[in-house]
Parts: sequence; C-alpha cells; structure tokens
Amino acid sequence: MSLLDMIGPVMIGPSSSHTAGACRIGLISRAVLGRAPTRARIGLHASFAKTGRGHGTHLALVAGLLGFAPDDARLPRAFEEARAAGLEVEFYETNLGEVHPNTADLDLEGEGVRARVVASSTGGGLIEVIRVDGFQVAFDGASPTLLLKYRDTYGVIARVAGIIAEDHVNIATLTCNREKRGGLALMSIQLDAPLSDHAVRTVAGLSEMSWIRRLPKVVG
Repeated sequence: MSLLDMIGPVMIGPSSSHTAGACRIGLISRAVLGRAPTRARIGLHASFAKTGRGHGTHLALVAGLLGFAPDDARLPRAFEEARAAGLEVEFYETNLGEVHPNTADLDLEGEGVRARVVASSTGGGLIEVIRVDGFQVAFDGASPTLLLKYRDTYGVIARVAGIIAEDHVNIATLTCNREKRGGLALMSIQLDAPLSDHAVRTVAGLSEMSWIRRLPKVVG
C-alpha cells in the first residue's frame, strides 16, 4: 500500500474517487481529444450517476475537461468556468455493463475533431481508461502514454517499438485492438518517460498512421 492509498491525493472536493479521479478522467479525455472541447455529452454509470452530484463528480469532470488539476481552486466554479470558455456540457445516466461503478462515458467535440472516452475512477484518485473511440484500451494516466490510430498492417507495432527504443525510452505496457485484419486499429503505449519531439514526429510520419496523441501523466 502506497502513501497515496492511505492519505489520498491533494485535491479540492470530498471524495478521491468521485472528485479527484473524476477530474483526472476529464483531463485525460481532453488530451485524447487533442484540444479544448467545445461540447461534451457525459454518461454517468452506477455510483457516478446515483451519488456523483453530492460528491462533486459533475463539477470535477467538467474541471478536468477545462484542463484544471484536482487541486485547482477553480474546481468548485467549473460550470461557470465552462460557460465562460464556451464549453457546452450535458449529463445523462447510462448503463455501461460490467465495469467499475465509478465510470463515465465522455463524447467530446472540439473544432472539427471528436473523441469518445470511457474511463473509470478506481479509488484513491486513480483512473483506468478502458475504451477510446470504441476500441478497448488499458492505460491509467500514471505515466506518459502514446495513443495511435492506424491501418492494421504487418510490422507496424515492431516499427513503432523500434522508434521508441532508438529514443532510449522503455515501454511499460502496450495494448492493441483492431476492427478487423487490415482495418483500423488503436494502440496505447505507456512509457517510462516522455518521447522526444523527433521520435513523435517519426512515429506520426509512418504511412499507416492516421491519428496520434501524446497523453501526459495526469495521476501522481
């Protein structure tokens, strides 16, 4: 058990799972979109839907979408800040099946781009991202993460891994999911350290790549 598990994260709000974790879900979802969202439709599952409003979950999710950290003093004013920033937000209750009870489904839009992120707040301010744009993923925001959407072709994973190795960065975890053989695929790679700009440009320049996001560490 870590110190974080015992005392919880530094945050504004009453609950590490309903507030700090929710804020980090908003932060990582904004990073997946790649820019500030202008519209967010957020489905709340189970405990998030039933008890979230009393714990500030709605405020925390919006604060994260605005780029605020869990200890940002503006978090309690997130709705006002969203209106000022031109962010329209809609909440609804949903049933996402056999997932953690503190899970949100965020459908985001911003200046010509869209992203859909399903993520859970698993306790102590920790999170797990479980789906991006319908693809299964598994990363936790606790280390720099590279997210790649590409055309499934022989050798892509090896070429990406080789570029990362040449940048002297270790891969902590890698998950890959595809629509079908030869179809669109999504790869998430958790790294021990951020990739250099040169390495990111090299990965983005592979002919199979259609979309790349460099996600920051948002936990810890």
